Amino acid sequence: MDHDVAGMVRTALPGWDVAEILPRSGGQLSTVFEVRGVDGRAVIVKVYDPEWAWKQAKEVYVYGVLTPELGELVPSVIHAEPAGETHAFTVLSKVDGVPLSEVTPADYRPIYAQAGALLTRIHRIPQPAYGYLTDQVLEPLPSNDQYMARQFAKKLKEFEELGGDPELQARITEYVAEHPVPPDVEPVLCHNDFHEGNLLVDPETWQLNGIIDVENAIAADPLLDLAKAFYYSIKDDRAKLDGLLDGYGELPADWEERTTTYRLYHALELWDWFTLIGVTDPLDSIAGDIAEILGTRSVAR
Repeated sequence: MDHDVAGMVRTALPGWDVAEILPRSGGQLSTVFEVRGVDGRAVIVKVYDPEWAWKQAKEVYVYGVLTPELGELVPSVIHAEPAGETHAFTVLSKVDGVPLSEVTPADYRPIYAQAGALLTRIHRIPQPAYGYLTDQVLEPLPSNDQYMARQFAKKLKEFEELGGDPELQARITEYVAEHPVPPDVEPVLCHNDFHEGNLLVDPETWQLNGIIDVENAIAADPLLDLAKAFYYSIKDDRAKLDGLLDGYGELPADWEERTTTYRLYHALELWDWFTLIGVTDPLDSIAGDIAEILGTRSVAR
């Protein structure tokens, strides 16, 4: 469907003259544009598919929570238009830079040290309970072990219903039972998509300019965020791992075992998601990741 992006910008910024509209990388849930004005300014317009329009309130809320801590490292919400005659759309300030996934620095370690420090700042924001975030914590739970038990049960049920390997499912179930997570971790705001596609850098200076895309934000154990970065972006890259951990700072004594369990969760969730939306090419690789995690004691440093 064609969108009147210029009209959306005029709604948000009356009198603003549009010079250029550029498609930007988005996701399955929304379409994203960069809109440049004749005065040199630029904004981001995010247009939501109707079934995902409820995500708009979430993004407005989470960016509002992040801004006092991170300032210009996250976009600010200029205008949020609910669904009406057009799709719901949000106009955001533009954080300069390019996704780290699109460039190759000579040395990843200093960039990941900046990323670790940024993640620490996000995790300073406490949450009242564990659960999925919209403009509140949905179906809140009082302890980390209860939350992760619910999440694993949900994703394992999906795995079975989507035709996942029964033997692998049994091994995941056994591993989770044998590696319980602690109940009493303080829940914090977790970005829950902390990977190179969402980290914006200046390729001239390799300064980390900020982070985008809060659609997956949750209230949870901060190590759940670290584990997603490990699984999605770091893999076996020693420079990235050392940089992130150096920048992040002090970790609990059980961080390696806990993040291994959380990496298992993220891989299981990703397998379910790709299967659900019909993206089948990565499934064997993700199943291989799950098997490898099940045979790995920890993320070695």
